[in-house]
Amino acid sequence: MKFEIEYSTIENVAGPLVVVGKIRNAQYNEIVKIKLQNGEERLGQVLDTSDTQAVVQVFGPTDGINVNKTSVSFLGETFRVGVSEDMLGRVFDGQGRPRDSGASVAAQESRDINGAPINPVARASPSDFIETGISAIDGLNTLVRGQKLPIFSASGLPHNQLVTQITRQANVKNSTESFAVVFAGIGITYDDYSYFVSEFRKTGALKRTVAFINLADDPSIERIITPRLALTTAEYLAYEKGMHVLVILTDMTNYAEALRELSSAREEVPGRRGYPGYMYTDLASLYERAGLVKGKKGSITQLDVVTMPSDDVTHPIPDLTGYITEGQMFLSRELVNKGLYPAIQPQGSLSRLMNNGIGNGKTREDHRGVADQLYGMYAKALDAKNLSAIVGAEALSESDRRYLKFGDDFESRFLKQGFYERRTIEETLNLGWELLSEIPEGELTRVKKEFIEKYYKKKA
Repeated sequence: MKFEIEYSTIENVAGPLVVVGKIRNAQYNEIVKIKLQNGEERLGQVLDTSDTQAVVQVFGPTDGINVNKTSVSFLGETFRVGVSEDMLGRVFDGQGRPRDSGASVAAQESRDINGAPINPVARASPSDFIETGISAIDGLNTLVRGQKLPIFSASGLPHNQLVTQITRQANVKNSTESFAVVFAGIGITYDDYSYFVSEFRKTGALKRTVAFINLADDPSIERIITPRLALTTAEYLAYEKGMHVLVILTDMTNYAEALRELSSAREEVPGRRGYPGYMYTDLASLYERAGLVKGKKGSITQLDVVTMPSDDVTHPIPDLTGYITEGQMFLSRELVNKGLYPAIQPQGSLSRLMNNGIGNGKTREDHRGVADQLYGMYAKALDAKNLSAIVGAEALSESDRRYLKFGDDFESRFLKQGFYERRTIEETLNLGWELLSEIPEGELTRVKKEFIEKYYKKKA
């Protein structure tokens, strides 16, 4: 590490950026300390550098920075976070400082928040089932250890409740390793922050959780580092302490908005809808930090909440996210309007790694067939519903009316679930068979006959 060098040569302040002139050997991502005339200190990071000039992103407001009376010290290192197992049960702000009433954590190690790329050859294939206790996920869109799976939501939908329930209930089935959750709230409201922490404490989930909270009124630029703090902590717990870590990042839309604000301040040429052209690469640098590493007991699994502006799935943020991640879960406004929680819509939801984590010895031998059959029957139920809206329920055939009833039962019994209700995978699959048993055996074309004979509930 080089020596700290102090300059008093600020040339310009533009939004969250400070331009420092007459400097030498500044490095990209180097951390700087900005000292105001009144003695206040703020941190910043070098975003761009040349032979004589550096552009610094300030983690905080830039008001009060006088170009003639403010000094900037280049610290010669990147932004780092002290990590320790003692972070479990604690709440930190978006710069890694304690937000709760606890003392600072004695760090066992200091790590660069940008992490280190995982060698593709060193990656192991995800194959272990994570049981969330939620039927719409476990039964139909199974989460696999080491997977990255976004939740596509929108304003007014229950994504906060869903990730809170998952934080409380999730575990790796048939595993002896410790399970931990690293939660990052990015640009969330104070009410949401209070809700998350209150629920975590009330249910005991906080004991196994590390939370980083960047509030909506905190500097938006701080949102760039908040998820990186969370992922760096997760990497330490997973690969050094052997834990299975579930990382929840909410809301990635706020992160992307901060990225656009920063790009605008740097006067970069905008891409789609004003977002920077490198947003795909930037998002990938976060999402790709999930996974399993050969020879390591621990793992990192990601759930990323993406609220779609105007419910538009083609918006650049969900669109690019879908290209990088391994599936998606959709929350449905229509299901919410019906009073159904968690409102996960099977149509459009997909877990591309589901087959890796289900089946005999992982969940149950009939899992794939039950999921396929439920999907197929629900699709027919939606077709019957659309038809009844045109010709009326009385004009439907007996078969269509049966599917219409199946759809209602599927939504009210399988998709609908209590916020504090935890179902095992066996309970989920058995519930699926109860619904399928309302359909004649001859129409169950996606389940093996041996499973029909074993699980189908014939009417007396």
